[in-house]
Amino acid sequence: MMGERTGVQEALFYEFSLERHVPAGHLVRAIDGFVDLSGIRAHLRPFYSETGRPSIDPELMIRMLLVGYCFGIRSERRLCEEVHLNLAYRWFCRLGLDGRVPDHSTFSKNRHGRFRDSDLLRHLFETVLQRCIAEGLVGGEGFAVDASLIKAEASRQKGVEGEAGLSPQAAGRAVEEYLAVLDDAAFGAATEVTPKLLSPADPAARWTGAHGGQAFFAYSTNYLFDVENAIIVDVEATTAIRQAEVLAAKRMIERSMDRFDLYPARLMGDSAYGSAEMLAWLVHEHGIEPHVPVFDKSGRRDGTFSRADFTYDREADAYVCPAGKLLRQRQKAYRAPKPLVDEDGMMRYRSSKLDCDGCALKPRCCPPTPARKIPRSIHEGARDMARAIAGTDAYVTSRRQRKKVEMLFAHLKRILKLDRLRLRGPNGARDEFHLAATAQNLRKLAKLLPSGPQTSPA
Repeated sequence: MMGERTGVQEALFYEFSLERHVPAGHLVRAIDGFVDLSGIRAHLRPFYSETGRPSIDPELMIRMLLVGYCFGIRSERRLCEEVHLNLAYRWFCRLGLDGRVPDHSTFSKNRHGRFRDSDLLRHLFETVLQRCIAEGLVGGEGFAVDASLIKAEASRQKGVEGEAGLSPQAAGRAVEEYLAVLDDAAFGAATEVTPKLLSPADPAARWTGAHGGQAFFAYSTNYLFDVENAIIVDVEATTAIRQAEVLAAKRMIERSMDRFDLYPARLMGDSAYGSAEMLAWLVHEHGIEPHVPVFDKSGRRDGTFSRADFTYDREADAYVCPAGKLLRQRQKAYRAPKPLVDEDGMMRYRSSKLDCDGCALKPRCCPPTPARKIPRSIHEGARDMARAIAGTDAYVTSRRQRKKVEMLFAHLKRILKLDRLRLRGPNGARDEFHLAATAQNLRKLAKLLPSGPQTSPA
């Protein structure tokens, strides 16, 4: 027999506990023990007035933002709705059953104001990183660096010719931020090459076709991470261009040394970080082994000898060709000799025309020219060190460990849904990248330490 509901009168009193209704295995429980926001108020105190009505609790807003980025809730309007309805989110945000969820516009006002003025999101990222270090998840032995393109909130169809530049009528917060970073090597000053297209909505975003399909406006998120547990040690937003990404790698390495006393023994990266200048910076300035493929275009495909076929004699400071002849920087003395090093940091070694004229190997060496020239960088010692490391078993291990960054970027785009930015301008990119990296580290803590923190917060 089909039953009917009998009790229709609502109870006068309820005994309800959010604590009992949040499952033990829920992600918010796992990350809650690693979220220490005790220093937020002290960090923000100089940016609040001593008078006036009380503001929205900044800790509540940060907890809500962490929920949004940990669970891939990209819209702040939808985030407010989800926190209002979801008991687990309410528990994590310390709202209880009756706590009022702030309006979505509150996030925008605080983000463009005191949050950016105080660099709060950078402070939040470093607080979580400090917990990772305290829990012993950052070994500091080997770091890897890489960058990934993230589409900007800019329409492909509304781009203007880069040669024409921005219209004098262009205005907005993103335009102001772009003008403010024109001299920053991570953005406007990264290269002198004029982009093909410029976005009036977000001019700092770079037009790029690096993915091989349709070109789009993008920023680069740069990660420096510890390969032991794939903990993100630093994150930096730059324009989507190689020179800016290399600069970001230097900034992140030096910042990890200054702020956390982390001195990696080796650095892993792809050939984008294998320039002579970058390798010399790693080896000579910081004593870091470069487990990086050397960026080298000296190989030839026309059947003639490549630079690798010439042996460098360090004592004689000369190259020895396959025929046994010497290539020197100067074959004869000049009254007013030119500098040995050009403005690009390259030295040129030349063979003698007399040696080449009578050489049987000339057709395989320099058939169209009277003599052979070999360029050598002033940083060739660091390049040679990188080449030597590339032949070791440790390098093979490093190449395998470096692939963890691809998993981080895949997680960023697929799980956290940050395949396209929601905020505009360099500051918007920084905010999103800091919050996303913080969320990834929190999720990593929850995965590696499922039983909770092993150390108490400092």
